[in-house]
Parts: sequence; C-alpha cells; structure tokens
Amino acid sequence: MRIFRLYRRLLGAHLRSLLEYQGDFWVMMAGTVVMQVVNVVFLAAIFAKVPAINGWDFWAVVAMFGMVAVAEGVGSLFFEGMWSLSWMINQGDIDYMMVRPFPVVLQVSSVQVGINGLSNLVTGGLMLAFSLSHVDVAWSPARIALGLVVLLSAMAIKVAINLATNAASFWMQSPSPLFAMAVHQAGDLARFPLSVYPWALKAALGFALPFAFVSFFPVSYVLGHGRAWVGLLTPLVAVYCLAAAGWIFTRGLRRYESAGN
Repeated sequence: MRIFRLYRRLLGAHLRSLLEYQGDFWVMMAGTVVMQVVNVVFLAAIFAKVPAINGWDFWAVVAMFGMVAVAEGVGSLFFEGMWSLSWMINQGDIDYMMVRPFPVVLQVSSVQVGINGLSNLVTGGLMLAFSLSHVDVAWSPARIALGLVVLLSAMAIKVAINLATNAASFWMQSPSPLFAMAVHQAGDLARFPLSVYPWALKAALGFALPFAFVSFFPVSYVLGHGRAWVGLLTPLVAVYCLAAAGWIFTRGLRRYESAGN
C-alpha cells in the first residue's frame, strides 16, 4: 500500500504540472479523440463495401479497436514514463533512481503522464460500450466477472510489452526508443481479427508478441465467436508477460553503467 500511495503521488505531481497548461491539455485530448473517430469512420467505409471480414462483423471489429484504445490509454495515463527510459539511460538519470528507497521500474514508469491516455480511455470505453450493445451476448454474472478479468489482463499485457521493449534500451544504448516504437506500431495489427493474417503474423501476434491477447482473443471470448476458450488464457498470458518484462528490466538494470562509460 505504501508503494501504491507513493506511485499515486508521483503521478499526481506530474498530472498537476501538465494541467497548468490547459491549452496543451485540450489540444492533446482533441487530437486523440479525432484519431479514434477517424478509425471508426475508416472501419465504416470498409464495412459499407463488405458485410463481414472472415466472419467478423462491424461491431465485433469496433470492439477490438476499443480494446486496443483502452489498453493504450492505461499505458499512456499511468505508465508513460517507460517511453523515456532510453533517454534516461543515455543521460545517466537512472543513477538517482537506484539510490532511492522505491522500485526503479516504478520510478521510471511515473516520470511522465500521457494525458492523451485519458481520451483514449474514454473513446475506447465508448467503442466497447456501443459495440457490446449491438451484439447478442448471453450475459450472466459469471460471464461479466470473467469479462472484467480478461479486460484487466489485456491491459496488463500491453503495459508489460511496453516495459519489455523499452527495457531493450539497456542493451541498445540509443537515446530514442526505436525498437519499442517499432513493436508498438506492429501492435496496431491487433485492431483487426487475427484470422485475416497469414500464419507467420498469426504466430507473431499470438505467441512471440501476444498483441492478439490485447484485443482479438478477449473479444472472441466475450462474443463467443470462434475459439472463444482461448480468451480465457488471457490472465495466464498477462502473468507470463509481466514476469518476463520484470526479468528483462532487472537484467538490463544490472548491466547499466551510467552515462559516459
């Protein structure tokens, strides 16, 4: 609880500093909302020509877009500092963090707040709500509870992938998170059904970098579409991803040599 309170206070301090510039705040919010609206318009244009994509209709794909947006929103709003790790390594800023009585990984994660994550959360949540209201799902208390667990696990997977790929900066010695950005861009493929891709991409998105467990498999479980049971593996995949990301970060921290060495 002490760690949680400290983390909340660190995020709060950065959030208050961002809100001092209200113009920037509203511009970032508006930009993110416009981007999500463009995504939905793009989908609507596709489905105006085809009734379904490999058996997936418009609202099912909107749900996948919503899942990705929510997961990215959580990562930006609460763990944006991960994207500054490469710069902090290059500048030697990790030195200060290593002597403080607070986990280094949490210090890194809380050095920034991505306020655009708030609009991603809102727009992604709206996409999920509208899509679920337009599909026929036999809701039950157990299904709702499992759906929430799967949703939280999907968020954890996205955060874990961000941490693991940014932690690669301990080995790459670059001031920019080029590798992490490339992987992040590849994650956009998870906005569409996994079944539309060739087997190599299916293996990459399902196992090597399990972005499919951020959107496709959770939505499959909730909608009862395709191999819905695979979605129930999302919590296990989340545990694996978090453990792997923590291990990679710890190994990288051990080889950290400060700046100029």
